[in-house]
Amino acid sequence: MTFLSSLDAKDRKLLLWCVGIAIGLAVLSGFLLPSGNSNSNPMPSTYLSGRHGARAAFEMLLRAGYPVERWEHPLGELAGNAGPETVVIFAQPFTTESSDIKAVRQILERGGRVLATGFWGGFILPLGASEASEELRFAACKLDAEGLDPLSGSGEVWMVPEAGWRVGNPAYRVQYSCAGQPAVVEYDWQKGHVVWWASSTPLENASISRDHNLDLLLNSLGPRDGHKFYWDESLHGEVRSEWSYAGGAALTSLNIGLAALALLVIFSFSRRSGPVRDLPLPPRATPIEFLEALGSLYRNAGAASAAVAVAWDRFRRFSLQLCGRRVQKLSAAELAAVIRRRFPTMGAALEADLAACEEAAWGESANPRQALKLVQTLHAHREQLAAMAGQGGPARQAVRVTPQERVG
Repeated sequence: MTFLSSLDAKDRKLLLWCVGIAIGLAVLSGFLLPSGNSNSNPMPSTYLSGRHGARAAFEMLLRAGYPVERWEHPLGELAGNAGPETVVIFAQPFTTESSDIKAVRQILERGGRVLATGFWGGFILPLGASEASEELRFAACKLDAEGLDPLSGSGEVWMVPEAGWRVGNPAYRVQYSCAGQPAVVEYDWQKGHVVWWASSTPLENASISRDHNLDLLLNSLGPRDGHKFYWDESLHGEVRSEWSYAGGAALTSLNIGLAALALLVIFSFSRRSGPVRDLPLPPRATPIEFLEALGSLYRNAGAASAAVAVAWDRFRRFSLQLCGRRVQKLSAAELAAVIRRRFPTMGAALEADLAACEEAAWGESANPRQALKLVQTLHAHREQLAAMAGQGGPARQAVRVTPQERVG
């Protein structure tokens, strides 16, 4: 059974080509596009299991009983419902939107707690004093505890600092430092509390189990009981809203599908948009083709006598009308007598020819060759009668007949 046999052959071929191209592009994209979950991806997202991802830390908090969830909606929605029990983790966020910075301040104004990491993490904080690192660091640094708060007592911590912090404000309390540069800073703002890390290294998958990095994360988050924890993913480039669920891969697939459908419509229409006209009428057969077909019909049916009978009946009608007699069934001898009376100069073979035709018309012994000869003979006698009637002599006599002859 042919695949999609209900479609036209050209449409089926076009559809198969489009499906093949789509599958080829999908396979090619899978090989060429970089994997977002590879070790080279530096984003500390809770969805990534690479070395820089934060999936291990997030799942550890869940197993430890922390009421934590990912936040993927606009940050303003979280700020509107924030309170003293709210704790938000901003791991390497990236945003320059004033609405996001305002949302972070609103969370702190309502008594929330914020953990932010990296340069942009310090950028969104109120009184933020983060700055680019003075020198690039490619190796992990063992942090030195400098503060007097419980946070500095987390233990031995390792980090690869990516940003610095401008000290000078007495509100800032440096808890850990790396080579004399602040690496972990803590301060209060309004009713809220802020913790800043120079990078997200301690909470990444590859580093969270090193020494006391996990203790630093837990102490930065504060007590578990009575708090609600949110791990922000909205500032990692994926801002979720009611309309955002229509985007991403679903929207891309929809756009590709619509484009492919448009191409199919264009190709299908263009092949059928030519001039509309009626189909040409089938040519009628020429007379010789008609005769050949009729002869083949008689030959296949074995009806040679039927052809002779038709010719005999036509000759009889023509002869009687030409002789002024009414059309009636006469034998060959009677018809020959009527013709001889009106046309005395007819050939001597008239009686014998008519008798032979009568015998072949009502018999079944005539073969095709004999039947053809008899039909030709009748045609010759008919032509002779028509010629004699056209000369005027005998034909005029045929018109002047007596009533007795008409009755006879």
